[in-house]
Amino acid sequence: MRLLYFSRDYTPHDHRFLASLARTEHQVYFLRLERRGQQLEDRPLPPEVQQVIWKGGRAPFRWRDFPALWLDFKRVIRQIQPDLVHAGPVPNVAFLAASGGVHPLVSMSWGSDLLLDVENDRWQNWCARFALQRTSVLTGDCQAVKEKAAALGFPEERVVLFPWGIDLDLFSPGLDSNFRSRRGWEDAFVLLSLRSWEPVYGVDIIVRAFAQAAQEAPELRLVLLGGGSQASLVQKIIYDSGLQNRVYLASLVKNTDLPEYYRAADLYLSASHSDGSSVSLMEALACARPVLVSDIPGNKEWITPDQEGWFFADGNVAALAQGILKAVHERKNLPVMGAAARKLAEKRADWSKNFLKLLGAYKMAIGVN
Repeated sequence: MRLLYFSRDYTPHDHRFLASLARTEHQVYFLRLERRGQQLEDRPLPPEVQQVIWKGGRAPFRWRDFPALWLDFKRVIRQIQPDLVHAGPVPNVAFLAASGGVHPLVSMSWGSDLLLDVENDRWQNWCARFALQRTSVLTGDCQAVKEKAAALGFPEERVVLFPWGIDLDLFSPGLDSNFRSRRGWEDAFVLLSLRSWEPVYGVDIIVRAFAQAAQEAPELRLVLLGGGSQASLVQKIIYDSGLQNRVYLASLVKNTDLPEYYRAADLYLSASHSDGSSVSLMEALACARPVLVSDIPGNKEWITPDQEGWFFADGNVAALAQGILKAVHERKNLPVMGAAARKLAEKRADWSKNFLKLLGAYKMAIGVN
């Protein structure tokens, strides 16, 4: 089958999908809508995947460029003649594919595109409805996406859900590889956050809560990976609190190096205001790390309180600070919670198994009239 995989950019998530598709019998083409400023994925495309050169994929996407992109997309379709197009996020990438008249179309929600973007923007809401009306099968990673698609008029029986999953061999329990000792943190209680520093991910909430909790627990340390538009705000909170010596900052980290950070941490934190099945949450679980995460629907599909971790009220700094202190006080119970976390990851987060559901979605789409 000739498969066109059409995505917004080239991210670690795209690499995961394309690397798996490259190992199938399908002939895979990759089309990207835009190229944003920051480096998202440093691994090259799998050699079996052919990148399509077109007018898009060279700069950030602008709606004013849509007519030119639409015309060139039609050329790409005539040239490749794909048997199936896989496109997402829904309100922009799948919308462009749908407006180009492709069929069958498998649209893929990236979580926040349906859970957040269409709520805040009438234009994106309309685009999502348009795309879904012309979608053969929709894939998503959590029940909340399925419910939102149904609210937008998409038939529930044509939704295929599966967590995007992770490599359980790479992300696995293990000993800290001297990360803590190199910083004199052997007796510290280490918190880890690696979400992008963008408003939707609530990293500012994490830093404020850390500052509060650190007043009562001097052993607390925080590892912050990544970066983003809130960098100046995050750094200001850290320095205004006088905690710069208790925080470790790192920019983009290679995927293969991430397990070191999970294993060095006592507790994984996420204050995201919107998520599907979070990949970083699955990675933390697979590395046997207990978690403390916002009580949004996507997280609630994964965590049982007091089993793999805890919730705190979304956006509530004081609640997160109290949750951190609770974890410190219950430190002796964390190994048991970590074992439960790994067991959950083995049950639900194995990408090698979850990927098969995507292939099933393709077969379903080909059978849809």
